[in-house]
Amino acid sequence: MSEDPRCCGTGTCIIDPEGRCWCGQQWDGEKMAMPKLELSADEAQAQSSKQNQSSAGSK
Repeated sequence: MSEDPRCCGTGTCIIDPEGRCWCGQQWDGEKMAMPKLELSADEAQAQSSKQNQSSAGSK
């Protein structure tokens, strides 16, 4: 098996064609990194409402 240049250095990387490793990291075009959290519109709205309520209660 050839060594993938995207490997993080552990030698245990198994990277799929989309750049995702078995450990959860994602190739970002420059390095392996944890992927950004992507929320659906409903989840983002709920998170925003939750943050607004907590900041209003702390004043």
